[in-house]
Amino acid sequence: MKTLLVPTEEHDGMAAVLAAARLVARRFDSYIEGFPAKPGVGNFVTLDPVSSMTIQLAQENGAEADRKARILFESFMQSHDVSPAPGPGSGASYAWFDQAPDGDEFVGSYGRVFDLIILGRPGRDEHTPRMTPLEAALFESGRPVLIAPPAPPQSVGSNVLIAWNGSTEQSRSVAFAKPILRKAERVTVLTVEGAMTPGPTGEQAARHLQRNGIPAQAIHLSAGKRSAGEIILDQAGALGCDLLIKGAYTQSRLRQMIFGGVTRHVLANATLPVLMAH
Repeated sequence: MKTLLVPTEEHDGMAAVLAAARLVARRFDSYIEGFPAKPGVGNFVTLDPVSSMTIQLAQENGAEADRKARILFESFMQSHDVSPAPGPGSGASYAWFDQAPDGDEFVGSYGRVFDLIILGRPGRDEHTPRMTPLEAALFESGRPVLIAPPAPPQSVGSNVLIAWNGSTEQSRSVAFAKPILRKAERVTVLTVEGAMTPGPTGEQAARHLQRNGIPAQAIHLSAGKRSAGEIILDQAGALGCDLLIKGAYTQSRLRQMIFGGVTRHVLANATLPVLMAH
């Protein structure tokens, strides 16, 4: 987790995104790079049904939006004692990339050369983070995404819950998260009755992590009348977790939109940082 990418724009969750980036950077002596994230005016309306942005906002002066994003990013880093980047291997540091083109697809393409992309939890309310940068990061970067909750977290990765369902997406998420898991004080592998795909059990996943020097323990809960997403978030709260690791969209996005799903529930309701990969 040495290189972190932070798409930056004005929304209510940006302080939490920057706080999460700083916490990870301090833990791993990471380099944080920010850039101005902007939708392409011609396509964001049809591709981002969860967005609260308006066409007028999307057409705002580009240079002014870039300037505001840079001030937001650099002011946070300076006020939280993160140093400007002189070069690799120098501890937690930051820099600003000012050559980013318009369009959320850049989040996915540029993110391929970073260890982690950090974004805010999307929402429907005005000035909340948009969904399309998150989807670009998940489906186009091939990298993990850390989704910050609405409120700035106080820690990330000390007490971790893995929402294991046996899927390829979940396995990939856990593999990406191993640097964080190796530094964790507590790791819990949770399985929920009725929410598994054909694949390894939670106990098998925990043994794999134990053999990698990670202090993982497995638990299994029955579903009852609650959804798997509700159980996962409730358990994360009960255990005092500061990170949830979850494979993204084991079901298709269309099916999740129509019928709901664990990913959709977590994205709508998580109050802790969530690491996802697809």
